[in-house]
Amino acid sequence: MVTPTDEEQVHYEVVDGVAVLTLSRPERMNAFTASMGRQITECIDRSDQDDAVRAVIVTGAGRAFCAGADLARGGATFDYGERESDVPHRDGGGIVSLRLFRSLKPLIAAVNGAAVGVGVTMTLPMDYRMAAETARFGFVFTRRGIVPEACSTWFLPRLVGIARALEWVTSGRVFPASEALSGGLVQEVLPPERLLDRAHDFAHSLGAETSAVSVALSRRMLWSGLAAPDPEVAHRVESRAMFARGGMADIREGVEAFLAHRPAVFPDRVSEVLPGLLAETGLDGGTPA
Repeated sequence: MVTPTDEEQVHYEVVDGVAVLTLSRPERMNAFTASMGRQITECIDRSDQDDAVRAVIVTGAGRAFCAGADLARGGATFDYGERESDVPHRDGGGIVSLRLFRSLKPLIAAVNGAAVGVGVTMTLPMDYRMAAETARFGFVFTRRGIVPEACSTWFLPRLVGIARALEWVTSGRVFPASEALSGGLVQEVLPPERLLDRAHDFAHSLGAETSAVSVALSRRMLWSGLAAPDPEVAHRVESRAMFARGGMADIREGVEAFLAHRPAVFPDRVSEVLPGLLAETGLDGGTPA
């Protein structure tokens, strides 16, 4: 791995079809900055545009995943009124979360240490969260006198239920990986030395026997369906998606490979096919239906 320069707060590399984004401010426990947010979105742009990338892992350098917002400005950290700007304020964590939500590739959070504040909320739009046994989580906003951000009031109740979301957010307490697992925030807890190997194994399994286009479209359908008022909306989206995909090369290959008892080699490319599919299904806006 190339050592990040002083300007790099997120290191990006692709290994065997898996993009790895490493939050790289270990001396500050990977505390979130505006620059880090921009670099995360740029990395997701890169992974979306690279058809060789089948999945993305996000992890942290050193002993933390992300310890929340950088508090270098002290008590003025969240005083946006002090900052000169001609544009209305937009929460930086929310911009990152929306970009992660719109990712065309499956996202895996490998939480190697503390994930607090934006350090945990940025993981919510990801598809799979696994944590080291030593990781700790905290929606600490009420203990700082602020409120949840990064679209977490939309994502968190949908992932863990409103009762659990209310308890974690209103208390603002920090809790261990075991509680994150029992509460449904993470799907796996592993010894620290096994975390990245497991993340890579899982990432490779996502691309081993699946169509990249089908994965990308299914991901968008599932997230968007969470906000549908009734199953009729999902039925219409699914019908359009099935009709649009039905005559494409991937489907022929998938069926023929199954009948021939051989591995499928799917030819459709996300960069070429998916934009049209999203438009046909009405999912091109990138926000829940």
